[in-house]
Amino acid sequence: MNATPYSDLRAQLDILTTEAFRPELAEIDQLSTPELAALMNSEDATVPAAVAAELPRIAAAIDAIAERMARGGRLVYAGAGTAGRLGVLDASECPPTFNTDPGEVVGLIAGGPSALVKAVEGAEDSRELAAADLDALELTGDDTVVGISASGRTPYAVGAVEHARSRCGALTVGLSCNADSPLAAAAEHGIEVVVGPELLTGSTRLKAGTAQKLVLNMISTLVMIRLGKTYGNLMVDVRASNEKLRARSRRIVALATGADDAEIEAALTAAGGEVKNAILIVLGEVDGPTARTLLKEEHGHLRAALKSARDTA
Repeated sequence: MNATPYSDLRAQLDILTTEAFRPELAEIDQLSTPELAALMNSEDATVPAAVAAELPRIAAAIDAIAERMARGGRLVYAGAGTAGRLGVLDASECPPTFNTDPGEVVGLIAGGPSALVKAVEGAEDSRELAAADLDALELTGDDTVVGISASGRTPYAVGAVEHARSRCGALTVGLSCNADSPLAAAAEHGIEVVVGPELLTGSTRLKAGTAQKLVLNMISTLVMIRLGKTYGNLMVDVRASNEKLRARSRRIVALATGADDAEIEAALTAAGGEVKNAILIVLGEVDGPTARTLLKEEHGHLRAALKSARDTA
C-alpha cells in the first residue's frame, strides 16, 4: 500500500489507547437515552481508579512544584485543545481561591486565548509556538512547566516541556493518558493516567479530560496547601472580590475561631479584610500589624504564625 501524507500519523494514533476503537460499542446510537446515560456513567466511574494508580508520581511532582513555588517560582500549564483549556481553567481559579497573583499560576493554550472558544488550526502541531509562548514568560529555574496532552504526543505540549527543561532547567511535568508517552519521557515527572478507550472513539474530552481535570485539581490544591494557603480545610487566603466571597470570608473566620459576629468584624477591619490575618488576630490575640509581621516571618503559614504568637505571649 502506498504511503499517504497522513500514514505516519495514522500509525501513531493506531497504537494509542485513547484512540482505540471498541467494537462492542459500535451500535450505541441504538440504545435508549437512559441506557446511554448509564453506560457513560459507568465509563466515568473508572477514572478515579486510574488516577489512584498514579498517586505516587503525582505526589512527587506536587512536592517538587511546591518547593520551587516557595522560592518564588511559577506554575505554568501548557496544552492544546481540551488539555489546554483545562490548564487555563485551573490556573484562572487560583487567584480567587488562594489569593495568588495572576502571574503565579499561568495557563498556556496553543493558539492563544482565542483558542479557548475556537480551534486554531495547526497550533497544536507547533513546538516552535510552545517555545515562543514560554520565552515570553522569561522562565527561570524555579518555575515549573506542566505539559498536558491526552495522547502524550501533542507537539505543543512535548515541545513546551523540552524547551523549559533545556533552556533554563525549569522543573517539568508531563501529564498524559497513554503509557510510554513521549511527553512523560521528556519530563522529569511523568504522570500517565491510562483511562482506556473512550465511549466515542478518540473523544478525549471524555474520560481523558476528566482524568486531567482531577489531576490538575490535585496539583494546584495540594501545592497551595503545602504553601500555607489553607488552615485545615479552610480557604484562609480566599480573595473577597464579591458579596458571596465577603460572606464566605466571615464564615471562614467564624469556623476557624468560634468568634461572634462583632469580634469577626473587628478582626477583619484590623486585618484590612485579610481572612488569614483576622484569624491570627483572634486566636493569637495580637493586633493587625503584629499579625502581618508574624505571617511574613512564617512565609504565610498560619499555624506557624499562631505558634509564634503564643510562644511570645
